[in-house]
Amino acid sequence: MSFEDAEKAKGYWNENLKLVIKLLAIWAFVSFGCGVLLVDILNQFSFMGFKLGFWFAQQGSIYVFLILIFVYVKKSNTLDKKYGVDE
Repeated sequence: MSFEDAEKAKGYWNENLKLVIKLLAIWAFVSFGCGVLLVDILNQFSFMGFKLGFWFAQQGSIYVFLILIFVYVKKSNTLDKKYGVDE
């Protein structure tokens, strides 16, 4: 990865860090929030025959994590193109 100047490199890593922090916040909310803290509230609802809190802890969080990976790849590629460091 080669940047034209230090200012572009700093901007790139700033935006990348913001993206990672947002995605990690979603990850933490889904894994800890839905799977542990909000489980009693979510268990009042059912999804595919399972209590929603249980489903999030066992299955739903995995789906969200996979979606987060694809979102990161897409956003990262867009960011690379914006700063001219794409492949």
